[in-house]
Amino acid sequence: MNELVIAFGLFLFIEGILYAIFPAKMKNMLKKLELVKDSQLRSGGLIFAIIGFIIIYYIKS
Repeated sequence: MNELVIAFGLFLFIEGILYAIFPAKMKNMLKKLELVKDSQLRSGGLIFAIIGFIIIYYIKS
């Protein structure tokens, strides 16, 4: 459970740094996100989730 909290904290840290350093670029990126089809977004999210799971699996074993 401790590792999950650390991972969530790292996620928030990285997101916060990106918005703090590049606020205009992040707003522009979010506007472009509306142009992406839901199916493409869903597929990309699934791929990243699988890659993340594989990385965690190999590190833990």
